[in-house]
Amino acid sequence: MAVSGCILFLFVAGHLIGNLQIFEGPEKLNRYAVLLRSMPALLWSVRTVLLGMVLLHIWSSVQLAARNISARPVGYGMKKATGSSYPSRTMYWSGPIILAFVIYHLLDFTFGKVNPRFEPGNVYGNVVASFQALPVAAFYILAMLLLCLHLYHGLWSMFQSLGIAHPRYTPMLRRGAAVVAALIAVGNISIPVAVLSGWVR
Repeated sequence: MAVSGCILFLFVAGHLIGNLQIFEGPEKLNRYAVLLRSMPALLWSVRTVLLGMVLLHIWSSVQLAARNISARPVGYGMKKATGSSYPSRTMYWSGPIILAFVIYHLLDFTFGKVNPRFEPGNVYGNVVASFQALPVAAFYILAMLLLCLHLYHGLWSMFQSLGIAHPRYTPMLRRGAAVVAALIAVGNISIPVAVLSGWVR
């Protein structure tokens, strides 16, 4: 779970850096997209690794859920969260929603199946056309808020899973995870907000 999550996080961070080029205009973003497509071997290698990591992440979460259930087959008479945070309690359902978003995201921007104004090669125009639809932009923003919670819990607990935990610096890791997760969410959300506000058009 920790290793696959780490690799997926690195992709999310790199993906955001590439996407933020939308603020530099259509030529910059479209040139970046052309550059990626000009290296099909590398592109498909990355896609294959990412798909493998997604499947491994899902498999790990199913295993953890099964272990949690087997550890206490009889449910609580009255359940009260005492040692868990809201992000940790939402991991099991925020993950499937994020997965649904990723599938829609691919259908929208990669395959152009859900965007009636999709133009192959015009990434900038496709992003603007898609986010001008308020329901699409709202779904994107909701997914990014869930991703923020998912990343926050995943990042700091990753260090615990890998055995990097100490009372002295664990609180610092948690704060760092919160900052990083928030920055990624804000960066991603800034794109549909910029389109809706007319800043990017």
